[in-house]
Amino acid sequence: MLIGFLQLLAFLLAGEAIVFIAAIPLPAPVVGMALLLGWLLWRSGKTPKPPESLEQATQGILQFLSLLFVPAGVGIILHLERLQREWAAILGPVLFGTLISIGLTALLLNRLAAGKKHD
Repeated sequence: MLIGFLQLLAFLLAGEAIVFIAAIPLPAPVVGMALLLGWLLWRSGKTPKPPESLEQATQGILQFLSLLFVPAGVGIILHLERLQREWAAILGPVLFGTLISIGLTALLLNRLAAGKKHD
């Protein structure tokens, strides 16, 4: 399990280094996870099956994933008065962004599914 954590941290560090050196406007953990996905695909072909140590480490992290929502909930309660005052300014962009995301995902899925039919 320790080896799995070290692998995750290595990819996170690689993502941090790439973002810092290349000055790209992406979160470093996203770059690190993309590198991890690329490594898994390269290592095992079409279906990325992680090594046992990495799988154990990620399962250990996923057990406590719900704890990451505690700070967000505390922040909502802490700023509840402000949310009540500015709910329209917050709700509009959230709904608009959600609708755009759903629409673009549907278009992408439609295009990818059409490409599969021709194969």
